[in-house]
Amino acid sequence: HGKLETKKNYGDSASMKQFGVQMIDYSISSQWWRTIIRHFIKEGDAFEIRSWKEEADEIMEASLYGTAAEDGYEVSIKGRISKTLLEKLLTDEPSDKNIYNKMTKYFTIHIKNDLCDIWSEHYGTEMVIDIVNDSDIIFFKQVMEQYPESFSIIELS
Repeated sequence: HGKLETKKNYGDSASMKQFGVQMIDYSISSQWWRTIIRHFIKEGDAFEIRSWKEEADEIMEASLYGTAAEDGYEVSIKGRISKTLLEKLLTDEPSDKNIYNKMTKYFTIHIKNDLCDIWSEHYGTEMVIDIVNDSDIIFFKQVMEQYPESFSIIELS
């Protein structure tokens, strides 16, 4: 997408780290993705969901939780995470998995809060996450260490 900013302003958090995650095992379940989302995303967080214009069902559903605006070939939906949207993110199984082993039905999900700045890209097969606190960095590493052959993970900062 090219819209990712690399430096975020979290105050003076000396421990903040940024990780880049690329799924390389396309048979893996979405459990890892859901575990990360469940831990870091809270009701009330601001979100942006981006879908391709032709993804009418996804746009219609995401628009229930925010305001949609066309942006080139995509539609951007911005709002606040509700209890219902969070439950859907944690339980919905994408039905269209013949091109990607999608972790989510949404092409891009961006959420920033006091714990992290998370970009779930390419239907959840890629992720860039800035994590603020040491305990959350440890949590993230412990989750991802369960899948040593499934991801390419780099520490970006």
